[in-house]
Amino acid sequence: MPGHHIQIPDAGTDSASHFGINHPKATTINLRNPLPLSAAQEAQVKDLYYKRVRHLCDPEIKAFAACARGRTITATWTCRQERFKMNSCMVLHARPEEEDKAREEWFEGIQRRRREREEKAVEVERRREEVIELTRRKAEREAQEAEMKRVETSEKKRGWW
Repeated sequence: MPGHHIQIPDAGTDSASHFGINHPKATTINLRNPLPLSAAQEAQVKDLYYKRVRHLCDPEIKAFAACARGRTITATWTCRQERFKMNSCMVLHARPEEEDKAREEWFEGIQRRRREREEKAVEVERRREEVIELTRRKAEREAQEAEMKRVETSEKKRGWW
């Protein structure tokens, strides 16, 4: 995909060589995938991609599955048209644009989960502060009650003598 990559020279080069495309230190950036993902993350993106393609071809897949149900070896010949339609649909929709959409969906999911974690952390902090405040009030109340009891017992001990 020649239109989806650009070359950027390193920052430490002189200004005259900044415009050279064949600069020896130039790095290539893939515009479709600006962030390098780990193998596990790429696998998650691929899973989303396949899920999207299967969703787009759901009627054809169901038609082939219905035809092939109960058949073993004969499904290859008996369900040839359904299989051809299913494969054609999947090839039609298995395009880089769908993979880009799956990647965008994956990044949106990451951002959504990050926001949820942050909201949960704020809620946990709020509850923690609430518990600390309740504990402080309880300790103050217990201290006041203890002081009142001490005053009461000291008044009783004075007695009438």
